[in-house]
Amino acid sequence: MAIDRAAALHNAEKLLRQGKLDLAIAEYLRVVEEFPRDWNTGNLLGDLYVRAGKADQAVDQFIRIADSLSDEGFLPKAHAIYKKILKLKPDHEHALLQGAEIAGSQGLLVDARAYLNTLLERRRGRNDQRGVAQIRIRLAILDPADYAARFAAARARIDVGDSAGALRDFKALALELTEKGRQAEAVEALREAATLEPDDPDVREQLIQVYLAGGDFGKARELATTSAQHKAIAVKLEALGQPEEAFAALREAARLDPSDTALREQLGRALAARGDLTAAAEYLTVESAAGNPQLLLMLAEIRLRSERVDEALEIARQLIHDDPMRRQDVAMVGWTVAEQAPEAGLKLVDLAADTAVAHQDWPSAAAALQEFVTRVPNHVPALMRLVEICVDGGLEATMYSAQAQLADAYIAAGQGDEARFITEDLVAREPWDRANIERFRRALVLLGEPDPDGVIAERLSGQSPFMSTDVSLKGEELPPFELLTESSSSPADSSSDASDGTDLTSALEAASAAGEPMAAGADLELSDIRAIVGDADQAITAHSRSQSVEVDLSVVLDGAAKPVVTEQAADARDASPAVSDLDGVFAQMREESARRSSVGGAEDEYKRAIALIEAGQIDEAIVALKAASKAPRLRFATSARLGRLFRDRGMLPQSVDWFERAAETSAPSPDEGHQLLYELAEALEATGETARALAICIELQAEAGDFRDVADRVNRLAKVQTRG
Repeated sequence: MAIDRAAALHNAEKLLRQGKLDLAIAEYLRVVEEFPRDWNTGNLLGDLYVRAGKADQAVDQFIRIADSLSDEGFLPKAHAIYKKILKLKPDHEHALLQGAEIAGSQGLLVDARAYLNTLLERRRGRNDQRGVAQIRIRLAILDPADYAARFAAARARIDVGDSAGALRDFKALALELTEKGRQAEAVEALREAATLEPDDPDVREQLIQVYLAGGDFGKARELATTSAQHKAIAVKLEALGQPEEAFAALREAARLDPSDTALREQLGRALAARGDLTAAAEYLTVESAAGNPQLLLMLAEIRLRSERVDEALEIARQLIHDDPMRRQDVAMVGWTVAEQAPEAGLKLVDLAADTAVAHQDWPSAAAALQEFVTRVPNHVPALMRLVEICVDGGLEATMYSAQAQLADAYIAAGQGDEARFITEDLVAREPWDRANIERFRRALVLLGEPDPDGVIAERLSGQSPFMSTDVSLKGEELPPFELLTESSSSPADSSSDASDGTDLTSALEAASAAGEPMAAGADLELSDIRAIVGDADQAITAHSRSQSVEVDLSVVLDGAAKPVVTEQAADARDASPAVSDLDGVFAQMREESARRSSVGGAEDEYKRAIALIEAGQIDEAIVALKAASKAPRLRFATSARLGRLFRDRGMLPQSVDWFERAAETSAPSPDEGHQLLYELAEALEATGETARALAICIELQAEAGDFRDVADRVNRLAKVQTRG
């Protein structure tokens, strides 16, 4: 039956005032038992127990009240009750623990530590190691910034058998300490964690990151076991300017994960750039490089250098099949390889040339082989192929140069018969060219001719004239040089005076009308000769008065051909001085004719080339520009235009070649020279020759200052060079 609380409390108060303490306590106890949440009455009961000297009963009453208040969230009131308990019993563990917990939650860290340290000493005093460990853990929880306490707590968890909790605490400590830059303490925490769980991947990863942050890359690499870890190490090393160490880390990453195609491509490119093609081949395959023309070209080069020519050709064929304009890149690979492996390189160049021929691009086909023989001089098969393309494509100027190179190659190879045939053809076309005469003489010597100079003299004199295979001559024979100096066919004309004598021009006209052949070297237009002679008619007429003049075109021992005039008249000692100067007249005629023909023809070709460009006939324009480029004063303009035409066609090697020729010539103005250097640097960079491009940009910057974006180009190219 429920009691009357008010009556019971009133009765207990009367008993208390009457000094009947025990009866009052009993009455209050009845109320508390009936109404356990009546904390005020319970607190009063506890105080009465204290007055009655019943401390244990008082503590029990206070504990019941404090725990209830704490459970229901009345923490300040509960804390006050726990303090009352600790006054009665300072070593009461439950009160100390609860008081520490409430103080810690309220930020009263000093009070909390005091409670826990008291409890720690009590447990240590009774050698309660597990109890000590538990208190250390509680101390660590109080303040997250107290890392020393947290370390102690993590170690204490090990003592109580909570290895998982200890591992968790050490990892959390390492992460926070790393973020705060306290690397040494972070390493200590991770080492403790690794001791608990050596194979824990998170611990290993964190330890690697800590070592990286501290710059200890050696220890980081020792711990790394995955491709991702080695790649992370490589990134850090690269950022710190240690490319070699970064490269080693990447190779280890590729070894651990062979399926990482992107990484293998990266390594393959880097190794190839270093010239280590054998190592690059380990990472690059046709399958991994599929869809990437630059990688495929690199792979073709690697195959060539490894003497796997058929595989290289197959890669190149596929590239050209997918994009015919790739033939220039294929040719470039062939040129690069040719210096070490000419035969292998020629096969790729031949493939590029054949593709150009199939597209009727004869200049490109010839250019591919020209570059090859520039890098591999005297290569007979390449030169033969070049001549063949020039003939088929009608590239006359290039053909003459190629024939001269082929003749030199035959001579160097000891092939005298082939050399003689070509050199005869060359001399028949240009008998005044000392180089051609010298080639012919060397071919004769190679064949064992006892008197090569005599043979040359005989041929040049017209007694046994050269026969040319030049289609431009259309089978016509060249008239012998004697007709250039013979007097009139009539004896009467021989003795006529200056007013009615036949001058040199008349003699040439007569020879032409008679259809008599002329010796090689005299294929001058009559109009040119008239223009050359001009006011010299008197001297020539005076010479024609001599009774008999014979011109012996002999060759001096140094191989240079020149006419020597000898007079056989009875009064030779009285001959006019003009006669002794006849060889000079002929030399002047030839030089003046060649000069005027060359300059006039070059200007005409240049004008024709401009018209062809405007008409969109680029192939024909290229041929005309090449012909015009032989004139020194047109060389800059023609070479620059050729460089731009080839660049616009994507034929970068040829573009670079012509830009370089222009750069070797004086520019009409500084601005044009600067623009030319800028375009040359652009072309070189596009072909991958960054070192040369950088050198030209630096030169241009020195000359022209802030010309266009040259300063930015210098910075960018310098960075490319630094990265290797």
